[in-house]
Amino acid sequence: MAEQRELEGRVALVTGASRNIGRAIALDLASAGAAVVVNALQAREEAAAVVGVIEQQGGRALMALADVTDEKSVARMIDAAISRFGRLDIVVNNAAVRREQPIEEMSLADFRSIVSIILDGAFLTSKAALPHLKRSDAAAITNIGGMTGHSGAADRVHVVAGKAGLAGLTKALARELAPVGVTVNCVVPGMIDTVRQTTRALPLVHQRNPPLMGRRGKPEEVAAMVRHLSGPAGRFITGQTIHVNGGAYLI
Repeated sequence: MAEQRELEGRVALVTGASRNIGRAIALDLASAGAAVVVNALQAREEAAAVVGVIEQQGGRALMALADVTDEKSVARMIDAAISRFGRLDIVVNNAAVRREQPIEEMSLADFRSIVSIILDGAFLTSKAALPHLKRSDAAAITNIGGMTGHSGAADRVHVVAGKAGLAGLTKALARELAPVGVTVNCVVPGMIDTVRQTTRALPLVHQRNPPLMGRRGKPEEVAAMVRHLSGPAGRFITGQTIHVNGGAYLI
């Protein structure tokens, strides 16, 4: 059976794509035939490695180091994507930082810095990409949420606020952009087997809500959902929050 390349000729931008879920998404979209813009803030070597894997497999990719909280930096990233590939069809807003800090120790600057990466980043990237997405006949935006944005979590007020905001942003954009043919969805990973930027134990929300499937998810399983929403089979899906967590969060 021939490999399916349903995104042949498309161009995708994945923020926070140097490792973990973002890396898996970039690689899966590339395997589907898309050219991929691999964004990172400072992880040049890791981002370059993702580009290298894509190119070794016969795909096209571009590394774009950019701060998604800075409007000018985002604009330069979009311009670089268009200059290299000539179009943009898919945006995946994945950039995030998941720190843990009690609210009593959290400054306003601490709060805003995390919310800005998650929520401002998705807003700025989507807005800058929109003129090009509107020219596509099959444009898709996927925001990568977080289970704690729906369940809550101690010591993560900033992360939870940002991820919950993504769910609202998704619904608002889905309504606004449907007339121009752009789908907008939110994929929410649960307990995924990734390298975590914390020395603390697994967050309580994950300890108390283990996956019914009896294991952690794989980044590739989240990426598979993003690929589906980005392709021709996902054209009638918009405004949805889709949980990928092995049954850890049931409502």
